[in-house]
Amino acid sequence: MTNDTYAHTVMQRCDALGGISEEPDRLTRRFATAALRQASAVVAEWMRAAGMTVRQDAVGNLIGRYESDRPGAKTLLLGSHLDSVVDAGKYDGPLGVLVALACVQRLHDQGRRLPFAIEVFGFADEEGVRYHTAYLGSQVVAGTFDPSILELADVDGVTVAEAIRASGGDPTQLAAARRSGDDLLGYVEVHIEQGPVLESRGLPVGVVSAIAGQSRFAIRLDGVAGHAGTVPMELRRDALCAAAEFILAAEALARGAPGLVATVGQIGAGPGASNVIPGMATLSLDVRHQNDGRREMAIDRLREGARQIAKARHVELEWQSVQESRALACDPRLAGLLTQAVESLGYPALSLPSGAGHDGVTLSGLTPIAMLFVRCKGGVSHNPAESVDKADVAVAIEVLGRFLELLAQPPNEFDA
Repeated sequence: MTNDTYAHTVMQRCDALGGISEEPDRLTRRFATAALRQASAVVAEWMRAAGMTVRQDAVGNLIGRYESDRPGAKTLLLGSHLDSVVDAGKYDGPLGVLVALACVQRLHDQGRRLPFAIEVFGFADEEGVRYHTAYLGSQVVAGTFDPSILELADVDGVTVAEAIRASGGDPTQLAAARRSGDDLLGYVEVHIEQGPVLESRGLPVGVVSAIAGQSRFAIRLDGVAGHAGTVPMELRRDALCAAAEFILAAEALARGAPGLVATVGQIGAGPGASNVIPGMATLSLDVRHQNDGRREMAIDRLREGARQIAKARHVELEWQSVQESRALACDPRLAGLLTQAVESLGYPALSLPSGAGHDGVTLSGLTPIAMLFVRCKGGVSHNPAESVDKADVAVAIEVLGRFLELLAQPPNEFDA
């Protein structure tokens, strides 16, 4: 089959997975849900058809293994995640799993094995939508999963431990599910860019140089609920107004600092009646920068700003860190091989950073990582309008396949 044929299959499979959702009218596939189990089962069958042995680990990660032609060979990890945000597009995550699978399928169709084994991962939780803490799947693989997370509950009161059990996993075996790094060559992920740079340059793919550091916080403001008609404005302790002031302050700070992004993506208020002053407000905060020092300085300013707003408005502030990921430079050797692969096809190998987080952030503590970005229309992501071109997917398959060939060339380190 040609690369165009494999790309056509990838596009069809993205469409098929895009129809597997918790909701009838939009794509939502959160961690440890029936929809994620169904998607994993479908991908597992595609993996088996590509000559892979398939298993799921204790947290629900899907793992397909394509053996080497050498006993005791080392292993290269490929893949991405199968969970999604709420009202998602079809390509964020699954494209990386399916491009990797297409490369394995091509090897299988040719009856070929490489001097290293390949494991393709479909991670169970990268987005962190259900429990507001990302990378649960890759944290288990890397051995960095915090057991206290098992006690977190979703909006329905279901804990992480209960959700894992309900989806066929075993929360008591998460530590044992850690992947040893002794035999690993690295982890390489194909992903849509989620930004407009490749499109602006007229390029189908790009090589990721680094992944921005990221901090997530849960913030709560407690004031006093009161009657909307009888409490004078100057005597109010309105928690929602305090939250609104902070949101605008966070936006202003980020707009004035190159490379910094700050986002409040969730907000709630109580008691939630139209004629009652909000006595409580909760909000999320996501802060990212490629420079950890600048990100940390911004967080200090935001926290101090929140304290000042709370003091001026006579409300109480609770500031909780939910997730912290340091900025990560991709491995020079693996990124260099991706660069060679891109250039061998006649394209400039544009190097660009990722503002979005990826499972590679967690896996970098286990093995070297690299990433290949694929152009997406308008740079749109986390949106049903997410779109990629089949021709670009064909290029990504060819680049990843060429990367595998370059990695297999001597001198090598494949004998255990």
